[in-house]
Amino acid sequence: MKKATNVFYISASILLILVLIGVTAPEAFESFTSTTESFITNTFGWYYLIIVTAFVAICLYLLVSPVGKIKLGKPEDKPEFSRPTWVAMLFSAGVGIGLVFYGTAEPISHFAISSPTGETGSDQAVRDAMQYTFFHWGIHAWAVYGIVALSLAYFMFKRGEAGLISSTLKPVIGRHANGPIGKAVDVIAVIATVIGVATSLGFGAVQINGGLSYLFGIPSNITSQFIIILVVTVLFMISALSGLGKGIKILSNANMLLAAALFLLVFIFGPTLFTLNLFTDTMGKYLQNFVNMSLRLAPLNLENRNWINAWTIFYWAWWIAWSPFVGIFIARVSKGRTIREFVTYVLLAPSLISFLWFSVFGGSAIALERSGTKIISALATEESLFGMLSTFPLGTVISIVAICLISTFFITSADSGTFVLGMMTTNGSQNPNNTLKMVWGLLLTAIALVLLYSGGLQALQNTMIIAALPFSLVIILMAVSLLKVLNQDVKDMSRKKSGVQPPVEKKK
Repeated sequence: MKKATNVFYISASILLILVLIGVTAPEAFESFTSTTESFITNTFGWYYLIIVTAFVAICLYLLVSPVGKIKLGKPEDKPEFSRPTWVAMLFSAGVGIGLVFYGTAEPISHFAISSPTGETGSDQAVRDAMQYTFFHWGIHAWAVYGIVALSLAYFMFKRGEAGLISSTLKPVIGRHANGPIGKAVDVIAVIATVIGVATSLGFGAVQINGGLSYLFGIPSNITSQFIIILVVTVLFMISALSGLGKGIKILSNANMLLAAALFLLVFIFGPTLFTLNLFTDTMGKYLQNFVNMSLRLAPLNLENRNWINAWTIFYWAWWIAWSPFVGIFIARVSKGRTIREFVTYVLLAPSLISFLWFSVFGGSAIALERSGTKIISALATEESLFGMLSTFPLGTVISIVAICLISTFFITSADSGTFVLGMMTTNGSQNPNNTLKMVWGLLLTAIALVLLYSGGLQALQNTMIIAALPFSLVIILMAVSLLKVLNQDVKDMSRKKSGVQPPVEKKK
């Protein structure tokens, strides 16, 4: 394949081996991922909480510091996409399927199945359910994406480097970024990206299957999910071949329109006043307890610690595993923005949209459960959304809209994933060739199917947490590198304004 680098061949070979193991020994594969996941969450939970909180602190610093005025590109560069399209693209790539999958399921689980701190079914459980859902899907998640995306965008558009993770580490590891160490970093990033995207594709297939099962009685099993993934694979391949400016752009805008339609229908037909009150109250609780939640590990309470492992640590690992994919994609579509504009919109706009989404969908499910109208918590995770929608007027029609939305998010995530993987394995090409994108599309499909076959949703979650650990070290180095180069560039700009020439940087 034209322009494919060694990173492609190494990472593709490793992934093919994983596929073969998953197909030939699914029980052993599931057992290994489960044991490894348990070890990581119990041993490195403190580490995940500290580094993700540190990423938030760095983003907030960049938001208010003088470096915020620096443009991601040359002074004359203009943004390639309008602001609404830009927000739609980063939102669709960043949370897409996950938001629809967990929009009802997570708040109702925290309320009725396993509460973070209080007694299930209580008023405290209602507040905790929404507060911790905001915590998992808010500023912390987007800070992880923001660090990776900003580092890549700055080095690509300001310093003219290739769109590779390894290129952002040059200020830290010097010439090694172009050698075996740099290649190893890029391979880790590719594997984390494939597993992260494949996991979300698995979630999407399971939920589409859940909706079809709930509405039309179609069996909810691996065969149905296999067919769904194959159909969607054909659709996202067609989209991928049309390029960034057509397929992904059109789908992202379609996602936002469908999401807005579904949101308004649930907001209007659901408990509107309860939703508004819950959103306002929970936003206050979220801001008030921001630091406490950020570092909460419950070392003296085994039940609470297990909850943190199952939810918070899983989410932090999910965002880290997704960050090379989402980061490269956000960086690619953010040329011409200032650092302050970038951080403001990447950190706050998707977080606010997510908070509103969870308040409407989660709040509606909780209100139904509290009133005894419908017991949503008794349904399978992938069916909870459709169980809630079935209580509304035109419930079947609204559910079909939801399935369409999941499908378009599914296609957008896979399309964006193949584009980013193409970039990562062609030395950072901003327009990777179609053959390579199709190969990655097929590999993503194969990994998603293997993970579902070897252990369903639990195998998806376990593999995500395992993939995130090595890449978390890379993000730390990216953050250090970005701060180092920003500090140096600000000093150089100050010297130029004062007429003093900056010192010549020695090659490492």
